[in-house]
Amino acid sequence: MRTLTLDLDTLTLLINGRETLEHWLDIEAGSVLTLSPEDQGSDERQQIELHPDRYAAVPNLDVAQRVAMRESFLFTLNDVNAHPLLSAALTGRKPLRAFDYEIDQFPALRQQWQAYEQKQLCEYALNWLFELGLEPAPDKLPMDTRGIPKDILRRLTKSA
Repeated sequence: MRTLTLDLDTLTLLINGRETLEHWLDIEAGSVLTLSPEDQGSDERQQIELHPDRYAAVPNLDVAQRVAMRESFLFTLNDVNAHPLLSAALTGRKPLRAFDYEIDQFPALRQQWQAYEQKQLCEYALNWLFELGLEPAPDKLPMDTRGIPKDILRRLTKSA
């Protein structure tokens, strides 16, 4: 497993992105190249074609994966009012838009959803990096601070 310094937050945003741009991770530098479909003759595109071992296409979640993530979030809910509304939203014609609309009616649940989504995206990104034989540098990993005594947490964050 090779350690790579990269911006994990940016990587999770790209994985969750809905634009039509292509994103390529430079496995040697840890940077990301962003190309539009029109960039067929650009220098960056040529670099990717000349060195295919150096670049990996950043995966993008499709609609089915996004819906599945929201469905798994519903299993964590105990709100008897929100659960049926959110569940019904995911079975409709535009499930992502409907889910976002319905969850906006419950601000506390909206925050829970955003935290859940961020955690799931981070796990997805880490699994993808693992498949490539890479791991983020330790200082780039998010730290779960629950259950760590305050004095130890202070010393951990001070040394970082």
